[in-house]
Amino acid sequence: MTQHPATPAGPGAPLISVRGLGHAYGPRQIFQDLDFSVEKGEFVCIVGPSGVGKTTLLGCLTGLQRPTDGTVHFDGELVKGTPQGLAIVFQDYSRSLMPWLSVRDNVALPLRSAGVGKKERIVRSAEALAEVGLADFLDSYPWQLSGGMQQRVAIARALAFNPKAIVMDEPFASVDAQTRADLEDLVLKVRDELGIAVMLVTHDIDEAVYLADTVLVLSGKPATVKALIPVDLPTPRDQLGTKAEPRFAELRSEIYTYIKKPAVATA
Repeated sequence: MTQHPATPAGPGAPLISVRGLGHAYGPRQIFQDLDFSVEKGEFVCIVGPSGVGKTTLLGCLTGLQRPTDGTVHFDGELVKGTPQGLAIVFQDYSRSLMPWLSVRDNVALPLRSAGVGKKERIVRSAEALAEVGLADFLDSYPWQLSGGMQQRVAIARALAFNPKAIVMDEPFASVDAQTRADLEDLVLKVRDELGIAVMLVTHDIDEAVYLADTVLVLSGKPATVKALIPVDLPTPRDQLGTKAEPRFAELRSEIYTYIKKPAVATA
């Protein structure tokens, strides 16, 4: 792993800095030479063809996977494990929740493992659940909730850490279209209210354009950053008005073109 000295994250420094990042499984290079930054409070969506390495990239960004080349810095520190201040929301919310624990206790469980005192766990869990609209379900169990509500619990668990950034791996892929739209709006609300950065992997180009400040397009074999596309749509956004904007269709077409360009293998 190529290492560069960490630089303290000053007021104008990016929250996440990726330089020369690459990863290979044996002789198969998944991606290489990735360079990009995520600003504090920025919403970045990562898109690309299936198998391009989006989830592997998230693993490297969160410290769950060690890259074979390059560096990731979070808040000025070299990422060697999951950084303090970074929370993760996985796609399969049903497997991440303990069915024998109440909603409140599911949110508090990671805080307990982190050594947070009982009184503070109770307060932070209740606040996070209120933030996602589940203040009336503290004593319910996951199996008593709909899929969308269970994913809200998973998001609340991430928020309870008071993170600077949340990384999400296709978090809405397992819910119906209406619930997906509601959860998209929830994440935008949470980002705006708390000022946290969000990095979200999705296969859905419409979702990426709707949510993001910037869309990062991965493509090629091995994958590289093909484009960093600023999303210059008005805010706040809504499901009907935003998607009816001519600019929405233009951005969607631009991203789709990058994804569908023929991949060229390199030696």
